[in-house]
Parts: sequence; C-alpha cells; structure tokens
Amino acid sequence: LTRLVSCSDRSFRIDAQQLQRRFRSLQRAVHPDRFGQRPPKEQYYSEQHSSLINKAYQTLLNPLSRGLYLLELSGVEPAQETDCDKDSAFLMEIMEINEKLAESKNEDNLKEIETLIKVKQEELTREVTAAFERDDLQEAKQLLAKMKYFANLEDKLKAKKVPS
Repeated sequence: LTRLVSCSDRSFRIDAQQLQRRFRSLQRAVHPDRFGQRPPKEQYYSEQHSSLINKAYQTLLNPLSRGLYLLELSGVEPAQETDCDKDSAFLMEIMEINEKLAESKNEDNLKEIETLIKVKQEELTREVTAAFERDDLQEAKQLLAKMKYFANLEDKLKAKKVPS
C-alpha cells in the first residue's frame, strides 16, 4: 500500500495533503470511466487498481489503520483490545465514557462526549507517532489497542446521533 501511493518510508507521520494529491493523480489514471471503451481485460484491471488505490488511501489516511498496517509490515502481531487488559485505569475510563454515552439524553451531552473522544484520539495519535519514531513497536501496539477502544466508542456515538 505504501509503495502504491509513493510513501517510500515506513513512517507513521504522513503529509495528508501530499497523500490526497497522489491518490487523486492515481485515481485519474486508472478510474474505470476512462476504460469504458477498452477491452474487458483492461476494464477489469482498471477496476481492480482503482479499488486497491481506494483501500491504500483509506488505510493510510486513518491513524488507527495506518498504525495497524505499519505493525503488520514490521511483523508484529496485530493489536487487540485485550492488550489493554492490564491497564485498569484505562479500562475504567472507557467504562465511564460508555456509561455516559448510554445515559446521555440530549445533544449537548453527546457533543461533550464527542469532544472527549476526539481529544483522546488526538492524544493517542501523538503518542503512537512518538512510539513509532522511537521504533518502540510494542508501545505502539499498546497505544493502537487503546485507539481501537476509542474507535468503537466513536462508532457507538455516531449510531446514537443518527435519528431512529
């Protein structure tokens, strides 16, 4: 994926604008609309490459998926939420946010929880960046496991905000 979008190094830190420019450039070159009049084999390859470019872009743009991908490239076991089981203070924090989310009755409460989740994700992203830059892959793995918890909370929050 990193080679596909011309990210030659395996750094966690990315230039999102450069990534987006490269993504658009590649998509223009292989987009299936450009291959509508071409032979079926070329149409097929266009669709496959377009899909792969989309996957690469989405993977690298999101800090959690980018970190998990970098661990995979380094041969480190995938980060699991169970990697946080020994951090009781962290688990307590997650439980408290879950309870707030379950009990929230109005938009203001949800906005407060959304801000809290965003701040925590930004904090963890900074810590993961530092861990990768120190080449401390086990620390990065622990932090990515925590990021998974916050990604799940974010999904629950989005589901709660959607009017039923």
